[in-house]
Amino acid sequence: MRLWSIHPRYFDAQAVTSSWREGLIAQRVLAEPGSSLRSHPQLQRFLEAEEPLEAVAAYLGGVADEAGERGMALDRSRIIAAGSLREPLVVTDGQLDYEWGNLRRHLLERSPEVAARWARVWRPQPHPVFVVVGGGVAAWELA
Repeated sequence: MRLWSIHPRYFDAQAVTSSWREGLIAQRVLAEPGSSLRSHPQLQRFLEAEEPLEAVAAYLGGVADEAGERGMALDRSRIIAAGSLREPLVVTDGQLDYEWGNLRRHLLERSPEVAARWARVWRPQPHPVFVVVGGGVAAWELA
């Protein structure tokens, strides 16, 4: 499961679709308190939110917004919470950089034209649910 901290504007169509799918999986896991997948490292940030389901709903909303900008249709009725966050989630600049390196490698392999569009971006903007703070790569990423 990969729940990117990067704004979906930098994604190719495959990453938009997979982010939607992975977000829906995260939503299902968070809605089931006894799920063994709740310990998945990618869910850590959402579990730390005051309202984890609201946080993942906001994440899904951001992905759906980008899909809509591209003329892609995602079924927003699958989002089970309102998606209203009182406080943004936190992502470190080190984590954002780490993910950017991973995403760029994926884009170079499968969507070179998208990679070329963003070649001059040193650090991407975060997904709208995140605010960037100083720090290294997240411990859950390296686990």
